[in-house]
Amino acid sequence: MEPTQELIDELFWEQIRFARQQTPGERISAGAELFDLACEIARGGIRRQFPNAAPEEVERILRERLALREKLERRE
Repeated sequence: MEPTQELIDELFWEQIRFARQQTPGERISAGAELFDLACEIARGGIRRQFPNAAPEEVERILRERLALREKLERRE
C-alpha cells in the first residue's frame, strides 16, 4: 500500500513540530547524528562497490566523496 500525499504531508509537519520543540543544542546533536548515519550508509555503499577495500581505503574514498560534494555545493 502506497502512502497518500495527505499522510506524507502530515508526517512532514509532525517532524517540523518536533524540531521546533527541540533546543538549539538538541537540533545540532540531531544533525550530527544524521550525518554520522549518512556516513555509515555511504561506507556500506563503498564496501559494496569495492568489496576488497581495506577500512582505511573506505575512509579515504568517503573523504573524497564528501570533499567533492562540498566543492559541488560551492558552485551552486
